[in-house]
Amino acid sequence: MRLSVIIVSWNTCDLLRRCLETLKPAVACLDSEVFVVDNGSIDGSVSMVASEHPWVRLIANDDNRGFAAANNQAMAVAQGEIVMLLNPDTEVQAGCIDKLISFLDEHPAAAVVAPQLLNSDGTIQRSCRQFPTFRGMLYELVGLSRLFPRSSIFRQYKMLDWNHDDERQVDQPEGACLVVRREVIEQVGLLDEGFFMLFEEVDWCYRIKQHGWEIWFTPQAKVLHHYGQSIKQVKTKMIISSHRGLYRFWHKHYRQRRWYLDPFAWGGLMSLAYLRILAHQVRQVLSGNLRSEKVA
Repeated sequence: MRLSVIIVSWNTCDLLRRCLETLKPAVACLDSEVFVVDNGSIDGSVSMVASEHPWVRLIANDDNRGFAAANNQAMAVAQGEIVMLLNPDTEVQAGCIDKLISFLDEHPAAAVVAPQLLNSDGTIQRSCRQFPTFRGMLYELVGLSRLFPRSSIFRQYKMLDWNHDDERQVDQPEGACLVVRREVIEQVGLLDEGFFMLFEEVDWCYRIKQHGWEIWFTPQAKVLHHYGQSIKQVKTKMIISSHRGLYRFWHKHYRQRRWYLDPFAWGGLMSLAYLRILAHQVRQVLSGNLRSEKVA
């Protein structure tokens, strides 16, 4: 079989419906299979897929197993020479899948290729990152990248000085749409299920590059991505999951580094320093109010 498409969904019924509607004609002429792995949705997603899209292979979990584990469920039984991981809040554009497959055929050293992602309004979504580094994560943790958004130094991690409009090798494309060779999965292994949600694709890409493969981005293939629609339901939990994922990634791959090279140590120190300054300012304000009341 040429292609296996895997979609992991959790309470995204309407988005998933549209995703499958755009996907069906895109794979119609391919020797392919499409999996939907539902992580315990309660919004009717399972019944919608079963009734409206019987051509899809549906795996319905009783609870939310997480993004990595659910993708691994399907990858374990998928038969495609090429595997596409696709988010339910996406819509593949005309010719996208053919172009991604052709890219891998023409670039034998490429393990992964990702398309250009577009926002809901059609603008380019900057979806690639460099691998986390001490300096880059320190800037993120203490908020420097947000305080000085135009600084080239603080823009490096999220590659904000690049408009994602030309073909190039990258470290880690966003996991909304990743196309991977089966032989790479067999060599590198499946997603690390220790990551519940977020940073699992970063870890995967890091391991893939460690094995000497290339990871590419091409704007020739396009996917509309309604960013964050699936995770906004549990935004606070996702923020926590993201930090846990970063922590796991850091200690999995950089654990030989000393504490003073750990961004979490510096982030903690800077947070404590900020809280101390804030507490001092609050005390000054309260003290000033008290003095004013005494004078009056």
